[in-house]
Formats: sequence, structure tokens, C-alpha cells
Amino acid sequence: MDIFGLLPQFGSALGMLAAFVVALSVIVAVHEYGHYIVARWSGIKADVFSLGFGPVLFSRVDRRGTRWQVAALPFGGYVKFMGDADAASGKDSAAIAATAPDKLRETMHGAPLWARTATVAAGPVFNFILSIVIFTAVILAQGKLAEPLQVGALKPLPGQGITLQPGDTVLDIAGTHMPGYEDGAAFDAFTAALPDRQVMEYSVLRDGERLTVMGPHPLPPIVTSLVPQSAAYRAGIKVGDVILGVNGAAITSFSQLKDIVESSNGATLKLDVWRDGAERSLNLTPRRVDEPQQDGGFSTDWRIGIAGGWAFEPGTVHASPVEALEAGVKQTYAVAAGSVSGLYYMITGAISSCNMSGPIGIAQASGAMASQGAENFIWFIAVLSTAVGLLNLFPIPVLDGGHLVFFAYEALFRKPPSEGALRVMMSFGLAVILSLMLFALFNDIWCP
Repeated sequence: MDIFGLLPQFGSALGMLAAFVVALSVIVAVHEYGHYIVARWSGIKADVFSLGFGPVLFSRVDRRGTRWQVAALPFGGYVKFMGDADAASGKDSAAIAATAPDKLRETMHGAPLWARTATVAAGPVFNFILSIVIFTAVILAQGKLAEPLQVGALKPLPGQGITLQPGDTVLDIAGTHMPGYEDGAAFDAFTAALPDRQVMEYSVLRDGERLTVMGPHPLPPIVTSLVPQSAAYRAGIKVGDVILGVNGAAITSFSQLKDIVESSNGATLKLDVWRDGAERSLNLTPRRVDEPQQDGGFSTDWRIGIAGGWAFEPGTVHASPVEALEAGVKQTYAVAAGSVSGLYYMITGAISSCNMSGPIGIAQASGAMASQGAENFIWFIAVLSTAVGLLNLFPIPVLDGGHLVFFAYEALFRKPPSEGALRVMMSFGLAVILSLMLFALFNDIWCP
């Protein structure tokens, strides 16, 4: 049984919160474990490893003297090292002064600069590693698309006379040769040349024999995934739905739907939807969405928040570990680069600041992705882990990036910043973080 499928498509508040807590707990645990294990390897002693804040629900002390605990508020975590005054690794001057000289090396503040730097940097690095591992594992499990295109399981679609079968190798569709996936320009030209028909001729290889069979439009207006909290999601569209028409006009391809939405100028659209053999009508209003482009910029278009796909499950072949790892690294880099680009364009005003989500938006996205299946939810955790790792590298006091800046100052000037200066900067950093959180929360409540 897929436990994620038990979450309703528009999930309850409890289900949404549970998905958010699970996603955040995994990411925080990996982040903090990165700090802990590298500190241990570097000779720094950890007093407390906490998943969550507030009252302790469970704890145990290991043979190294570290207390492992789970606290009541599961919205973060921390590692408190020997000599720390708090979870933010502030210096406990009294404790440091009372520490025996031979034990100072085991404190965060008495350890060599390299050990402190490695310990702090390990948290974000472990987040990136988690993302790469998840992306790689998913790609290994899914495989890569077979060349030439092979037909897997046919998806439920309206239309009569379909003789295309799983296992067929597609050579031509509607008299047009099927190009390879890697040739983007040729594939775009191929899809543009397809007729707007619900059923069309396929030339296929079946058991070594070339046959002409009838099959569905290869890229129909079928919903393969939903963007959380999008217009389609809120209107009640579900994965697997087929859009038969818009405002009374019949459509047979996803490209037709895309063109209509992009040219809608935000006007409400009436969609005729085919679901489980029955038709129904839904109204929704497209939203203006800022989307990252391959050149690093953004384009703003009208979107309803659905993705399309093939009329059948494309056949796959095994991806080698090296291919999967390369793809995992590229995907992690793409998420990080897109996040940095998006932040830059928000700061410059090129795109809306509503693109920044707060805890409510992330919780809603967690619940939505969980309701679409375990694979989507795990992929979402990988994306969120990259974002958390990147955020922690920002050079803001309190965050890991702020500590790394302090260490760079110490390396340059051969001494750390004064304790007074550190207190001021940490207070400033905390104010910045709280302001950003409030701003993001405002976006969650007031942005459309």
C-alpha cells in the first residue's frame, strides 16, 4: 500500500502538516548530522544533538557523552558543541574559562580554524549530498528513455479504434519520422507537425515486423503532474485528467491547451475534463507565473499549473550509476542556480516577490507533493534540501554562511572578531532572518 496515496488530493490540514514535518525532519537531520559527524572526525565534542526545539520528548546519551534527543517542536534542530552557550554556537566564556587546558581542543571555540570551518560547512554540504543521492536513486529506479521510442502501458484516454500495443517500437507518427530525444529542434518540429486529431496512424515495429496501427495523439492534453496551489490544483484538476475542450472548443493536444492558456490574458477558462470515463466541467483562472529559463533569466507567462506527457508510458532502459550520478549532480546544480537566479531577479524587481514562499507555502507544497505519490514527495525533499543548503550558505550572521565569513576574517587578520562585535552582528543577523520569515509568511497569506 502507498501510504502517500492515502493523503487526499487536496489533503487535510493534518496531512499537510505531517508531510511538512516529515520533509523538514529528514532535511534537518541530515544537515545537523553533517555538522556532528565532521566535528567528531575533527576532534570537536558534541554535547547535544537535537531534532526539534522545546520540551524534550525522548533522549539518550551515547558512549561519547553526546545526548541525542527529540523535542516537541519539530521545526528545526541543532547540535550544541562543547563550549557553546546556545544552539547558534555562541561562545560560553564561563564554560571555556573553566575547561581544562587539555580539553580546550575539544570545544568548538578552542579547535583549529580548519576544524571549525569544516564542521560549519558540513551542514550545507550534506544537504547537497542528500539531494544528489535522492536524484541519483530516482533516476536509477526510473531508468532513461529508450531510443527509439518504445510503447509501455497505455494511459486511459478517450477515443476508439486504438490498436497500438505495449512493446511496439515507434518509427513514424502520422507520416512523420520520430526523431531522437536529444535533438531538441527536430523534436519540436516533429510535435508541431502532428495533426490535431485524437487518433492517428503509427508506423511501428512489432515482433520484427513493420506494421501500421492506430494510436492516440502522442502528446494529448493529459495531466501528468500538478503544481501545488496552482489554479488547476485549486480548481479540482487531478493527475490523469484529460482536457477535452476549453470554452466549448475541442482540443486534442497539450500544445493546443498551452496556446489557449498563454493567450488567455488571465480570463477565466471553462475546461471540459474527462476523468474515469465520465465528463465534467471546471472553471479556473490562469495566473501570471515567473519561470526560469535555460539562459538564467525568467519569463512571465499565463499558467494553470499542470504538466503534460506521453499518451503511454515510454519504455526505459537501465541508466548506469555514472549516468545517474551525473544527472543527479546536474539536477542539484540546476535547483541551486535557479534559486540564486530567482532571488536576484526578485531583489532587482524583475519578477514578483510572491515567488518567495514561507512556512505555509512550503507546508502546502509538501502536502500536495505527498498526495501525488511517494516518488514526487521524495523528489520534493531533494529539491527542498538543496534550497535549505543554499540558504544556510548566505553570509548572514546566525546562518552557517555567516560563521564562515567570521572564520575567513580570522584567517585574514589572524584573530577572530571581538565578542562585542560578534554579539552585535549575531543580533543583526537574527533580525534579518526574522524579517525574511515574516515577509515570506506575508507572501503565503496575501499573494494570490
